[in-house]
Amino acid sequence: MTYTGDVQVGGPADVRELPALTIAKLAVGPFDNNAYLLRCAMTGDGLLIDAAAEADWLLALIGDRPISKIVTTHQHGDHWQALQEVAGATGATVIAHPLDAPALPVPVDLEVERGDVVTVGAVALDVIHLRGHTPGSIALHHAGHLFTGDSLFPGGVGNTNKDPERFAQLFTDVSERIFDRLPDDTWVYPGHGKDTTLGAERPSLPEWRERGW
Repeated sequence: MTYTGDVQVGGPADVRELPALTIAKLAVGPFDNNAYLLRCAMTGDGLLIDAAAEADWLLALIGDRPISKIVTTHQHGDHWQALQEVAGATGATVIAHPLDAPALPVPVDLEVERGDVVTVGAVALDVIHLRGHTPGSIALHHAGHLFTGDSLFPGGVGNTNKDPERFAQLFTDVSERIFDRLPDDTWVYPGHGKDTTLGAERPSLPEWRERGW
């Protein structure tokens, strides 16, 4: 089956098989959040990105195979409604950026910043700090696959509440830390909605800068 990334709340996960990693995307909750379960092909270890909502659905996705880590991409409540229950059920290490960690409903076990690496089994995920949507928003990157939380979507960067300074910061970080570093075939997995690629979005960067959102 071909992965598309098009998922609906209440529907099944869409699963992508990579040589080193399996990615399962599931839509949950009233805000149509995306949660991503990553599994190392070599070890079977798992990592969940954003325990956003509907803990029962997330735990069913995880199944009886262990996960060692839960990464919360940023502090907004729609991205951690199920965090306490899923972390309690799995015993996974809770990970977030130190600037957003205090807003989470459980203690953060591991704080990560730009340049750090998070592992799932034998697979390394690079941490990219993207300031603007929240102070401590992070993205994770592995070999052409980029999980952006609410910092980058098809059609633009994340919401900065029409604050010119916050928009300028987020646009600069997304431009310099993502578009200037990663190739066009990099696949983008956002915190809500459909996936995209950097190549599909790159031509629109001048438009985003001009419109200010």
